[in-house]
Amino acid sequence: MLKQILSEMYIDPDLLAELSEEQKQILFFKMREEQIRRWKEREAAMERKESLPVKPRPKKGKLIHVSSVDVLVEQLLACFDNFTLVTSKAGSPSSSSRNIQQMLADSINRMKAYAFHQKKESMKKKQEEEINQIEEERTKQICKSWKEDSEWQASLRKSKAADEKRRSLAKQAREDYKRLSLGAQKGRGGERLQSPLRIPQKPKRPPLPPKPQFLNPGAYPQKPLRNQGLVRTVSSSAQEDIIRWFKEEQLPLRAGYQKTSDTIAPWFHGILTLKKANELLLSTGMPGSFLIRVSERIKGYALSHLSEDGCKHFLIDASADAYSFLGVDQLQHATLADLVEYHKEEPITSLGKELLLYPCGQQDQLPDYLELFE
Repeated sequence: MLKQILSEMYIDPDLLAELSEEQKQILFFKMREEQIRRWKEREAAMERKESLPVKPRPKKGKLIHVSSVDVLVEQLLACFDNFTLVTSKAGSPSSSSRNIQQMLADSINRMKAYAFHQKKESMKKKQEEEINQIEEERTKQICKSWKEDSEWQASLRKSKAADEKRRSLAKQAREDYKRLSLGAQKGRGGERLQSPLRIPQKPKRPPLPPKPQFLNPGAYPQKPLRNQGLVRTVSSSAQEDIIRWFKEEQLPLRAGYQKTSDTIAPWFHGILTLKKANELLLSTGMPGSFLIRVSERIKGYALSHLSEDGCKHFLIDASADAYSFLGVDQLQHATLADLVEYHKEEPITSLGKELLLYPCGQQDQLPDYLELFE
């Protein structure tokens, strides 16, 4: 369940309302760690991308046509060839013809030199324009990346400061919880002190218990009517999935049964809404009253407790064939009954001092968990 919340980075508001303050702090700390991890991956990918050499694309330009100077040079060359041909046919050239021939050759050479200079200047100017444009683009990219980096650094510093504060609060709460738990274990009877230390093992699935005696088809109709005062807020498909999950995975673990008998525990309830659970607890009027109900939104349970400050709700994670409150480094119990027995003496949180004293049972004629045991 925690992995699903971190992968989607979203938690349902109704589900968030059922968390205690300590659980909310731990969940927010985990979500912030996931955000920082994703940001670091994105930064590493951008650095790898920027390290690759950037090849500027050659710009598409117009084809270079023969200039007017080239045409003039060709015309002069043609005139020079014709003049040379005429003088060769006429015999020995005169001094005037030689002067004209020399003038034409000089003009041609000057025109060629001028044409070469013009081409060289145009190519140089075009290269300078391309270099300037590339430099401008690179400068814009550097300014943009610098601005983004400065904003990221500022937000990162603020988030790190908030994370440090929440991390210290969560660490203090875990240390208080462990200290109280260890003190309670040392103060218990000598049986635990005398028992040898054993490595905690994963709880084994007990055999499927028999159905309770009050579920006799002759005593109740085969399709019992549901509680008319119960308001369903989830779809029928989601409710069917939760019922199927309870029958296939939770019944073999004796979920909802008392620890030493095959009867349903008085504190166990079926799929109840938050509003209905509050009404049942407030009707007792005794601080310390509690019940465990099947969650209407997730495959798990919720413990509802009535304290002097009002009703509190704690999510119970049942995803690892064991039962523990949602959070980090929480104690795991083999059954729901073990969890209830443990917190009859040990408070759920170090700040709230919640003890499970008075189980809140059924108030209607038909139990609300009949659909789970059909």
